[in-house]
Amino acid sequence: MSIMNDTVFMPSVLTFIGIPGLETVQCWIGIPFCAMYIIALMGNSLLLIVIKSEPSLHEPMYIFLAMLGATDIALSTSIVPKMLGTFWFHLSEIYFDACLFQMWLIHTFQGIESGVLLAMALDRYVAICYPLRHATIFTQQLVTNIGVGVSLRPAILVIPCLLLIKCRLKLYRTKLIPHTYCEHMALVKLATEDVYINKFYGLLGAFIVGGLDFILITLSYTQIFITVFHLPQKEARLKAFNTCIPHICVFFQFYLLAFFSFFTHRSGSYIPSYIHITLSNLYLLVPPFLNPFVYGVKTKHIRDKV
Repeated sequence: MSIMNDTVFMPSVLTFIGIPGLETVQCWIGIPFCAMYIIALMGNSLLLIVIKSEPSLHEPMYIFLAMLGATDIALSTSIVPKMLGTFWFHLSEIYFDACLFQMWLIHTFQGIESGVLLAMALDRYVAICYPLRHATIFTQQLVTNIGVGVSLRPAILVIPCLLLIKCRLKLYRTKLIPHTYCEHMALVKLATEDVYINKFYGLLGAFIVGGLDFILITLSYTQIFITVFHLPQKEARLKAFNTCIPHICVFFQFYLLAFFSFFTHRSGSYIPSYIHITLSNLYLLVPPFLNPFVYGVKTKHIRDKV
């Protein structure tokens, strides 16, 4: 590594600032973050144990829910330990390649969660709009293929982001990352070179995964509501709504925070950094924290088994 004119050439080690502007109170901020992480681990682990141990829950909807719980555990574990190390023990340094690996993990699990939410929406769409064909459409083979597909799609799409950073960006204005974890745009903004291609591919990948999933999920629930409103019996309408409410809650809490974080990184310079970074952390911590409560409380079969 060499430094010329305050420019760092390929830094081997990067340093997290944490939450800019709140460095003096980060030790206290880490307490609720740690509590959310522990509860997320316990809640999602309990969800996985219940679904695995109860044969009556080995249905597509609950299998997708188990995938969501496993993804939530992996996603929160990818960021919280290092974040707490920065907040509490001043272990803020990270190797450049380790930062890229963390970035790959975070964006991959984000994409998997988005894909699982889409799979759950499609499952509810078929179950409500075509109930007699649900068992023949969502076979075990299809569920397996969906699981493999939603896992490979983001894992493969994120790799070019890492290669573009590693191969194209050689000069950096600083080694300090104004964030608590390695996020694509947070790292790209440190470079002094032209980052148009990096930004464009990041935008393209986000649309292919998150944007396309959001559109398809919205269309699925729109069609579900149209079908539900045409049901002749009030009890049937209420049952269908109660089935969809947990999915809709998780859908909104995930994508609202996701869109805020995504667009703030690109055009939200007027938003204070501490607000942006705090909400970016909540975006990755709130869904794993709330999902077990949402599904545990609103899904009768899971509530009864617990």
